[in-house]
Amino acid sequence: MNLKTTIEKAPSPFLFFKVLAMLLAFVSFQNVKAQNTCATAVPVTAGTYVVDAINGTNVSVGCSNASMAEWYAYTPTENHSTTVTSDLAVNICKDTNFNVYTGTCTALSCYAGDDDSGIIACNSGNASTYLSTDTFEAYAGVTYYIAWDNRWSTAGFSFQIIENPFIENPCNTATLVTAGTTTVPVIDALTLTTACSSATLAKWYRYVPTQDYHLTVTSDLEANLCKDTNFSVYTGSCNTLLSCITTDDNSGELVCTESGLSNLSTRTFDVTAGTVYYIVWDNAWSTDGFDFQIIEEEFTFPVSYTNTSIPTMNSTYNTCIVDMNNDGRDDIAGVSSNNLRIHFQANDGTLSFTDFNVPGNHYMPSWSIAAGDYNKDGYTDLLLGSGQGLTFWKSNDTGTAYTGITPGQYIFCQRTNFIDINNDGNLDAFSCHDIAPNCYYINDGLGNMSFYQSSGINLFGNVGGNYASIWTDYDNDGDQDMFVSKCSGPPCELHRNNGDGTFTDVASVSGMNFQPVSSWSSAISDFDNDGDMDILVGSNGGAATRLFRNDLGAGTDAFTNITLGSGWDTNPNTNRDYIAYDFDNDGNVDVLGGGSKIMFGQGDGTFLSTVYPGNINVGAVGDLNGDGFLDIIDWNTVRMAVPNGNNWVVVHLKGIQSNSSGVGARVEIYGSWGKQIRDVRSGEGFEYMSTLNAHFGLGQADAIDSIVIRWPSGTVDVIPNPQINQMQTVVEGSFPLSNPSVGQAGFAIYPNPAEDYLTISRNASTPEIKSLEIYDLAGRFISNPALENDRLSVKILSTGTYILVLRAADGKSYTQKFLKK
Repeated sequence: MNLKTTIEKAPSPFLFFKVLAMLLAFVSFQNVKAQNTCATAVPVTAGTYVVDAINGTNVSVGCSNASMAEWYAYTPTENHSTTVTSDLAVNICKDTNFNVYTGTCTALSCYAGDDDSGIIACNSGNASTYLSTDTFEAYAGVTYYIAWDNRWSTAGFSFQIIENPFIENPCNTATLVTAGTTTVPVIDALTLTTACSSATLAKWYRYVPTQDYHLTVTSDLEANLCKDTNFSVYTGSCNTLLSCITTDDNSGELVCTESGLSNLSTRTFDVTAGTVYYIVWDNAWSTDGFDFQIIEEEFTFPVSYTNTSIPTMNSTYNTCIVDMNNDGRDDIAGVSSNNLRIHFQANDGTLSFTDFNVPGNHYMPSWSIAAGDYNKDGYTDLLLGSGQGLTFWKSNDTGTAYTGITPGQYIFCQRTNFIDINNDGNLDAFSCHDIAPNCYYINDGLGNMSFYQSSGINLFGNVGGNYASIWTDYDNDGDQDMFVSKCSGPPCELHRNNGDGTFTDVASVSGMNFQPVSSWSSAISDFDNDGDMDILVGSNGGAATRLFRNDLGAGTDAFTNITLGSGWDTNPNTNRDYIAYDFDNDGNVDVLGGGSKIMFGQGDGTFLSTVYPGNINVGAVGDLNGDGFLDIIDWNTVRMAVPNGNNWVVVHLKGIQSNSSGVGARVEIYGSWGKQIRDVRSGEGFEYMSTLNAHFGLGQADAIDSIVIRWPSGTVDVIPNPQINQMQTVVEGSFPLSNPSVGQAGFAIYPNPAEDYLTISRNASTPEIKSLEIYDLAGRFISNPALENDRLSVKILSTGTYILVLRAADGKSYTQKFLKK
């Protein structure tokens, strides 16, 4: 007999020799070690057991795909509510997983089990628990096979079997209900203690939808006026693990005339055809009877998609959608070893690819990719983040070739970004570091990057565990702050830009330092359309997704947890990528995360989910056919949005004083609906790169009062009454509210209007002119005229208004409108 698992009782000397004799006999005739297979499972009863190691053979069944397991056979002599647990002090910081089966070893059925429902947390700075516990009904004479597997670890540990008084599981006898009204006569049956309810009595109902629905469960009925109800909804197996998907106490609207309050319950959530949902009304406040309704609402798709395969997509790594050639149209950039394949979008929305060879040994974007014009030549460059470090792929000044630059510092990259950290008008690079403080590279203005690593409290944190950085102006002060998602261990970080080159983590004073947290990315946008950025901390499993409202409008830097009732509290799906865009162009920002669904924003901080068939996954996002609706790449498949009749506008930026990609700019649109805002970002979600264009849905609104662009330089452009359903290209300073003009720098141009030539004069203190550029009012580049004897020719220009961009030798740029006769 194999003694690597023993019950903790002191053996007698006689027992020692007896066991030794048995071992010798067993070794002679048996090659299979006891408890290493289901057939040789060790019989156990109530007590504590030690597992020395997990190295036996597991059985591949629906509830476990681990390769190894240790097996125990538990056969109670009486009915019990039996608890199996490793949630013991001796196991602190260990990681266990078990399943309980019924049947025979050749035909096992999953019955119970658990991964990490223990309550003893690891004391190594990680607030998570990885210990297991589950209680199930065990009937006399039935054999239950307990298998501890190596899902997470093969290390040894101790576990207990505890026999509690038998309580019939009310889940097994739940009353079947369908859509309509059901009467609860009285709440008088014993119930289970769950994560959602500690009530002592309840009535259990079982609902199985025949198709996917938006489902409403409600007691908010006139017949129940002045009654007090509470319910929870569960999915899963009655005998294994029930998952609480939603609960409600008093979200009803009917107000009792006696108290002036509503104590009735209502909740809307999504249900999937064929899934069993347990609706449990409990005695949290009352045992009185009442009526409740189940209302089924069929799904409609706010926006539909058609799948388009692009067989020429050969990217091995993370794909990005971004304008690569500065024509305003989104292209597809795919990265493979020593090859950049760009599918350029033509005027008619068709895609054709060009390959660019990038020689040398470079890191590939196995973790993330970002894009932006960091050398200010008008063409988009790439930032590739790997587990060893990062690589820049930089364009030449004609966009016809790319050079790879690998600085060489070790970084376990997660999310990467281009961002102008020091606001000098040049894009810098930032990378989350998984196992050390975050890293960044500062651009010297000539495209040369210098490496720095965060340290101290006034930069970007001094610990690892950094998964996704997202840059945004959360406090509306005109500079870019940074939020970092964390996966277990320390809480998320919110680094406020102090405006002097330093950053301070204000998570603790803003309400964002909650624990536990298990997030690989967060989505940040104005989900309630009040003019400031809210934060959705996405769950990757282990801790729920949380939605936080920005209360900046109340004069504070605080965020308020508004998850309950938002639609995210009833969303069971998790994912590592969460991104926020207005996918259906209704004017409200939506979120694409896990579960093959889009959570469609309602404009008030609440969301309704729509599940899409065929697995709609997070990928790079952009408009790949110029129809104003956002498309999604899933490797070589593009989910092309089908326009639904809603109006839109897209804003494409060309920075002059600011970085040329406009990263960090705040774009605002105003109209009958009020105000919408977007921040231009390089790198959202966890891994992909999406469009740098600011995209706005308008719903049925048919006019925009104005577009306002607040550039990182401080320049503000205002475009009055812009056309809708088209792209608006804005060159920094072309619609000035206030901006550095040619005249302010000591330059002067004349004549204006001009017919053949413009003359530029300057005084003794004015810097030398390095180059000139001319753009039209749509932001299209026209020419780089030569300056000869302080004159430039405008003969080739058609009659109209143009913008002259003057780049000085001191690195600054200035703009001036002029009229060509």
